[in-house]
Amino acid sequence: MAQGAEKEKFVKRFRGQSEHALDAKGRLNIPARFQEVLREGDDERLMVIAWDNCLKAYPVPEWDKLEVTLQEKMKEHPGNIKMMKHMIGGVVECSLKQGRILLPPRMREGCGISKDVVLQGSLQIFEIWDKNIWERMNKPTSDEFQEFSQKLSQFGLF
Repeated sequence: MAQGAEKEKFVKRFRGQSEHALDAKGRLNIPARFQEVLREGDDERLMVIAWDNCLKAYPVPEWDKLEVTLQEKMKEHPGNIKMMKHMIGGVVECSLKQGRILLPPRMREGCGISKDVVLQGSLQIFEIWDKNIWERMNKPTSDEFQEFSQKLSQFGLF
């Protein structure tokens, strides 16, 4: 197989992490590699939801799939309707303009996001964290590395 054909098969996903600073208006620069993922989906809009300690950013097609699944599954689990309402009612559409999105103040405040943030790729979506909260909650310990290494070995990946 030609090298060019191999590149074409590579699926673009949100991978990696980067640090950024919000400007005074709450605008966030989106890394070029994340912008490429959005362009590949022919829609540069993101649906952003406050979730626990971070903001989750979904490309519109991924958000649409989530809504369809929620509609189907919530019939089986009516006890989770409060969280479904939180998701649907709390989502904000953010359009990519000049490589940036505007994060509304209420969303930033709800997740403790001030100025310095970490963008964390998570394949189909990415997360936006306050840098200090991300460092406190997401840095793996040595024990976690060892446990995960064992899982990867079991899966035949390591």
